Amino acid sequence: MPSLHDFGWRSAACRSNPLFSQTTGEPDKKPDETPVMTISTPASSSAIARQAAIPVLIALSATHLLNDMMQSLIPAIYPIIKTAYGLDFGQIGLITLTFQITASLFQPLVGAYTDKNPMPYSMVAGMGFTLAGLIGLAYAGSYPLLLLSAGCVGLGSSIFHPEATRMARNASGGRHGLAQGIFQVGGQTGGALGPLLAAFIIVPRGQTSLAWFSAAALIAMMLMTWTAGRYAELQRQQAAAQPAKTAAAGAAIPARSTAAIAFAATILVILLFSKNAYSQSFSSFYTFYLIGKFGVTVQSSQLMLFLFLASSAAGALGGGMLGDRIGRNKIIWFSILGALPFTLLLPFADLFWTGVLTIIINVIMSSAFAAILIYAMELMPGRIGLVGGLFYGLSFGLGGVAAAILGELADRIGIDTVYSICSFLPAIGLLAWFLPKLQSDGPAAPGH
Repeated sequence: MPSLHDFGWRSAACRSNPLFSQTTGEPDKKPDETPVMTISTPASSSAIARQAAIPVLIALSATHLLNDMMQSLIPAIYPIIKTAYGLDFGQIGLITLTFQITASLFQPLVGAYTDKNPMPYSMVAGMGFTLAGLIGLAYAGSYPLLLLSAGCVGLGSSIFHPEATRMARNASGGRHGLAQGIFQVGGQTGGALGPLLAAFIIVPRGQTSLAWFSAAALIAMMLMTWTAGRYAELQRQQAAAQPAKTAAAGAAIPARSTAAIAFAATILVILLFSKNAYSQSFSSFYTFYLIGKFGVTVQSSQLMLFLFLASSAAGALGGGMLGDRIGRNKIIWFSILGALPFTLLLPFADLFWTGVLTIIINVIMSSAFAAILIYAMELMPGRIGLVGGLFYGLSFGLGGVAAAILGELADRIGIDTVYSICSFLPAIGLLAWFLPKLQSDGPAAPGH
């Protein structure tokens, strides 16, 4: 005798399966066909994969935190090494440029290669370069060695980000904005921890205390090894559902010319550059701005830099989640039009309102990062590593170029004037007007 569970299954199947008649509830079949109950293996595999994705995303976020925390120690020690090595603002900007250019040159190449030859364990090797760079920064005896060590940290970043970005995308379970938001929370939080750790560990104990953070690099290596193995298992679970899923996705994506894709990608890079250039002006020179204009101590300036950077974690997660609900374009426009009035007010604010405005600005501006990245992924499906390399590498490298230029300007016209100029940088985002509307832009559907 059929159970109530059987009747419940039958009712749900009749409503959802187009093979069932809407009037009789019996299967529509040809005369010679025999009704057969089937089990949807792809759906089952997809459900399992979505359950398994959360630990992978959390682990990726944790490794992103450790990776970016170690990288953020570079600008966090600028006040120390500026005095210790007698550096000017131009030389400080050159350190940032070396780090960013090293990362930007290799990230697109690494991403393009790993799109065809996935290498999850390559992240461990990348962290080895970061470890070497940290030790070099701790014991560098000259300015050239500082540049070399910063370059090693940048090389580690170039290996980590493309592979980790693709892993986060594939582990998203269709909620791409949420996945990128979780991944970005780790990176933004790690980037914010650098100034805080510098204020309480590196400033009182000196440059050599950087070597203590080699323990974080070793922990990150262990996490990356676990994540790579877990990700491989997740990929096997998704394999059954992938063919039908890929075919459906491919049918929904309209064909675009190479020129149209290049045009849209260029606008996205410029948008991200304007945001990164503004952020780099804070990462590299905000402490000097606060010390020079308001006379705060080094530790107080580092705490305010921490608050500025930490606010980006909330913006990244909130922007990613909202992008899944209301669409990427709306988030991009909000990050432009919402931040511009506050950036224009910032040069005229006192110390208290400088702290408040910088937090508001960074929350709004960082909300668009996941939206821009996912927009690019949907523009160039199947090139996730290349997209991650381009947008983490190229745009951040251009941000490093901007930091070097701003450093030279600060030496010539003063840091206050530089911040007045930077207040107009978010206006570059108005180029978003020329972005094409993607068919997939809008509330995310499960499994897509």
